[in-house]
Amino acid sequence: MDDERAAVPASEPAGPAAAPWVDPPRWGRRIVIVVVAFLGGVVAYLIGAAVIPRWWAQRVGDFVDGRISVGATLGVFVGLVFTILPLLVLWVAIRRPGGWRRWVLFLLAAVLVAAPNLMTLGIVAGDGSAAHAGERTLDVDGPGFRGGTLVGVILGTAVFGVFAYLVLSRRSTRRKVSRLEDERVAAAVPPPAPDTGTTGEQ
Repeated sequence: MDDERAAVPASEPAGPAAAPWVDPPRWGRRIVIVVVAFLGGVVAYLIGAAVIPRWWAQRVGDFVDGRISVGATLGVFVGLVFTILPLLVLWVAIRRPGGWRRWVLFLLAAVLVAAPNLMTLGIVAGDGSAAHAGERTLDVDGPGFRGGTLVGVILGTAVFGVFAYLVLSRRSTRRKVSRLEDERVAAAVPPPAPDTGTTGEQ
């Protein structure tokens, strides 16, 4: 009986030793998710490249209706607003870091907010038939929009740069003031009096 009892604990370490073999299925699921997400992104890009430039140009053309002043004003507004907003989203993501899922969510949010500028960029920089059709539509129905958007993007980047500089410089100034205040308080505290002792008087 003693031999049987002594033999039982010898088989227990086999449980923890087999635990690492649980990881491969988890990595397999992650790989499948990444591959599916990549393929889905490729399909979405192909569909978007064939549809979005023409659709976006038609929406802009319907609003501008061939008026160059309206097209330029709308372009500046769109370029300015939808440049500042995604930069602010990325600013928040950088100042409040988290896990990779949080980064992905913030990145998707920034891309979504920047969609109007990205769609205009797809028309300007694209070389497909939809992009060329969008260019022709903007030439006739949305004059001034592309140039106005470029101006708005430049202004938005400059405005965000000034904002970031002011915030960071203010934070640096607060740190300097706090450090100087600590040094002043430390200098105002008198040093402890020397211990002369009382043995001599006695």
